[in-house]
Amino acid sequence: MDQPLLTRDRSALPAQADGLNAYVGEDGVAVLEFARPHRRNAVTLAIWQALPKALAQIAEQEGVRALLLTGAGNTFSAGADITELAEVYGDPQRADAYHAINVAAEEALAAFPHPTIAVVHGACVGGGCQLAVACDLRFVADNARLGITPAKLGVVYPAVPTLRLARLVGPARAKYLLFSGELVSGWDALPLGLAEKVLPVAELDAAALEFARLLTTRSTQTIGAVKSALAVPAERAAEALEPWERRSREASDVHEGLAAFLEGRPPRF
Repeated sequence: MDQPLLTRDRSALPAQADGLNAYVGEDGVAVLEFARPHRRNAVTLAIWQALPKALAQIAEQEGVRALLLTGAGNTFSAGADITELAEVYGDPQRADAYHAINVAAEEALAAFPHPTIAVVHGACVGGGCQLAVACDLRFVADNARLGITPAKLGVVYPAVPTLRLARLVGPARAKYLLFSGELVSGWDALPLGLAEKVLPVAELDAAALEFARLLTTRSTQTIGAVKSALAVPAERAAEALEPWERRSREASDVHEGLAAFLEGRPPRF
C-alpha cells in the first residue's frame, strides 16, 4: 500500500505516545498525525499528555516552518476517548486534572511558533474539533463532519476552548455549535467560520501540502508577529507586536524582501 501523501518521504521523530506520530521533511513541513484509525483516532489521555512534548520536539527541528495536523485512515479525530472519559468522571479530582491536561495540549498547539493547518478528513468531533480550532487554519474535505458535542454528554466545555471558538466563529455561531452539539458538513463549516478551505476528498491533502510549502517561503518574522498579535486581546495587540517591530528594524527579512521585489526574484527568507 502506498504511504499517504502527507507522510510520504518524511522522517519519523521518536514517538511521544502510542497513536501519535510526528514527521519532518526536507520541504520545511512537519506533520503530526493521530494514528488510532481502529478507534477513529480518538484522543487518549496519554495523547493529550504527549501533545505539548511532541509539538516542542517538532519546533526544535531545524528547518521546520509549517505544521500539518491530520489523522490516519481518512478520519481526523472522533474526539476524546469516551471510555476513558467515563472513568475520569467517576472522580471529580480526576475530571479536573483531565481537563487541565486537555487545555494544556490545546494551548501548546495554539502557541506553536509556525503556521499550523488542520487537514480534516471524516470525523472532526469534540476534542478533535477543539484541536482543529486551535490551529491557525483548517483545510476540510467536503464530506467531513465537524462539531463540538459536550451538550450531548453533559460535560461543561472549558473556558479556554469556549472563548477560542467564539473568537474564531463569533459568539452566536459558537452558541449554535455548543448548544446543539450538532455536526456540520465541510461545506457548512465554511460559512460558519470553521473552515478556510473546503475541497473534494481526493484533492485535500495535496492542496494543504502545497499551501504549507508556500508558507515556508514567507517571512517567519511577519508570520510570528501576526500570530503574536492575534493571540492576545485586541487592547494588547500593540504591546505584543512591539518587540517584533523593534527587531524588524535590524533583522534581514525586510532588506531581503525589498531587494527581491526590486530584482524581480523570489525572496530567500
